[in-house]
Parts: sequence; structure tokens; C-alpha cells
Amino acid sequence: QAQLVESGGGLVQAGGSLRLACVASGLTFSSYDMRWYRQAPGKEREFVASIRRSDGATLYGNSVKGRFTISRDNAKNTAYLDMNTLKPEDTAIYYCYAELGSRYSYWGQGTQVTVSS
Repeated sequence: QAQLVESGGGLVQAGGSLRLACVASGLTFSSYDMRWYRQAPGKEREFVASIRRSDGATLYGNSVKGRFTISRDNAKNTAYLDMNTLKPEDTAIYYCYAELGSRYSYWGQGTQVTVSS
């Protein structure tokens, strides 16, 4: 059974950095496009970043552009989100998402990121 497990969240001061990891199992990781989303209390889930399986092309949400970097290591079945210059408004639960066309998609359970001012 396919599973995504996020890790790396925690409490950090504004201006700090964190690295999130999403380890996939039960699926052919290299075949999946990977994305990160986040959801803050009382807000809708927001797109953060994506990385394409075919060529590694990346996209970012406007609020994180220039501060966050998405990457993947197919040999380790892992996607990463490097977050720099964190702001209190980055506080949210961060979820990874794997998608294979319109046929298969999976969500992780989320990891909490809290940025103090």
C-alpha cells in the first residue's frame, strides 16, 4: 500500500530555516510528480511547490518564491522542501502529495511547522 511520510517540522524563530522530507513507500517514486501544500488554521489548503518527475521542473507559490526550494532524490524515494527566511505566516501543517497523471494520487499525514516572531 502506498504511503507518504513527512518529517522535519518543528518550532523555529522567524528568519530561520527548516528542511522537510517526504519518504514514499509502496509506489514507484520516480514515476510521480511531487508537490508540497500547507494549511494554516482557519485557512484553505495552499499550494507551496511542485517538482515534475520527467525533467525536475519546479513551480512555487507566490508566497514562498525565492525562499523555499523543492527537490527530490529518486534513489531515496524522498522529496524535500528546504525553507529559508521563515516568517510567522509560514506557520502551517505541511503536506506532501504524489500524483501519477489523473489516475493515482496520495497524501501524507502532514508535519507541523511553527514560526515564532
